Amino acid sequence: MDSKIDKLNEKLAQAYLGGGQARIDKQHQKKKLTARERVEYLMDEGSFEEVGALVTHRTTDFGMADQVFYGDGVITGYGTIHGRPVYIYAQDFTVFGGALSETHAEKICKIMDMAMKTGAPIIGLNDSGGARIQEGVRSLGGYAEIFHRNVKASGVIPQISAIMGPCAGGAVYSPALTDFTIMVENTSYMFVTGPNVVKTVTNEEVTSEELGGANTHASKSGVAHKTSLNDIQCLEDVKTLLSYLPQNNSQTPQSLDVNLKGEVREVLSDIVPNNPNKPYDMHAVISGVIDDESFYEIHKNYAESIIVGFARLGGRSIGIIANQPMAFAGVLGVNSSRKAARFTRFCDCFNIPILVLVDVPGFLPGTDQEWNGIIVHGAKLLYALSEATVPRVTVITRKAYGGAYDVMNSKHIGADMNFAWPGAEIAVMGAKGASEIIFKKEISDADDPASKLAEKEKEYAEKFANPYAAAKRGFIDEVILPQNTRRKLLKAFSMLENKKVDSPKRKHGNIPL
Repeated sequence: MDSKIDKLNEKLAQAYLGGGQARIDKQHQKKKLTARERVEYLMDEGSFEEVGALVTHRTTDFGMADQVFYGDGVITGYGTIHGRPVYIYAQDFTVFGGALSETHAEKICKIMDMAMKTGAPIIGLNDSGGARIQEGVRSLGGYAEIFHRNVKASGVIPQISAIMGPCAGGAVYSPALTDFTIMVENTSYMFVTGPNVVKTVTNEEVTSEELGGANTHASKSGVAHKTSLNDIQCLEDVKTLLSYLPQNNSQTPQSLDVNLKGEVREVLSDIVPNNPNKPYDMHAVISGVIDDESFYEIHKNYAESIIVGFARLGGRSIGIIANQPMAFAGVLGVNSSRKAARFTRFCDCFNIPILVLVDVPGFLPGTDQEWNGIIVHGAKLLYALSEATVPRVTVITRKAYGGAYDVMNSKHIGADMNFAWPGAEIAVMGAKGASEIIFKKEISDADDPASKLAEKEKEYAEKFANPYAAAKRGFIDEVILPQNTRRKLLKAFSMLENKKVDSPKRKHGNIPL
């Protein structure tokens, strides 16, 4: 019996070494943790249980029969993070560069199936050179099996992808199908076709970092929801993100104990300038209403005219969507609409109430926006919020103009509670533009057109540059003092806690993709 135990221990020791000490050292030289080190850091101490440690590939072509490693380039298993059950896979770059084989994919699929059966989040730590070319179509089939499970799990369990090395070709589509993608700066990249292919086809000279690095995808493409400075911060980001999410779509996020003193926050009274054209940072409003230091921003550097992220209000997790006056005056554009729509749909999938903070002058004008489909992209946000059944509360802090007023969680598209600050302006457009249209003839016929325009602008502003016309019709439920916003929100979300909506029976809607 001792010899059999020794044999098992020997095999496990080989599995734990991955591709060998030399390749582990090379991984460390790149300032990257190994797959096993990442798993151990991420999971609660002693909680990780590995599944498939002794799996090997079944390929004999191209000399592969002589290159066999236990685990076959991916560590899979389950454990807990902050006491919550999760499932995980971590690609091991020390084994065939983390390349995906048929058995490598089977291991990932098995753990994804377990996550679906038990209703727990799945976390993927990606570090792979792509498909294992020695296996041909079998590796491609393995990718497709994973993609299919990503789609089946979507909206059922949270899926988080951490890109901690290369992720290229077909491999990029699994992270793209998951809920959140976090990339490590300077050591990770994602692209469908690499720099060499780009140069051959388009004659463009571009580096891997420029083409698909973390900062590129965080600011230009929006593929990355967050970037991290190194492996350790990336794993901490995964932990933090997970803390705002429920286990699955039949549960709600875990509430934290919080001291509810200080519900009235005077700081909110001085944030919005008296000058309607002067910008201010909406982050200050967010900080003023949520639990202290609880905001976790998503897509921070992408489509900056809108802010999205998670926070806690009275210990409960909420999603926040907010126009940002500091960037393009907070307008809705192609990218900002898509960004907010996707975040809305995630929150609705997983029972996370939504707070919308509005200061929007309208949609971004111009040929670039129109030719790139602002109509259909703006409709995505309209669709997502109209469809959402979670508690939805809106606060208009200043401007709410035109169609953007409708889109930004207005009462008309199903918002539950709509508040406005006393200085809110709800109208088709700003006073100057409206006056130029309505009183065009009167102004042009005046002895002093400039003076007449100013007079009419003031007249229009007095009529519409306030929230009371909307409040009279019930489009605004209550006009509130800024300092009372947190207290009002706490009560509103508490009141809406047991909200239930019966949606029409259908296979699914046809969102304007």
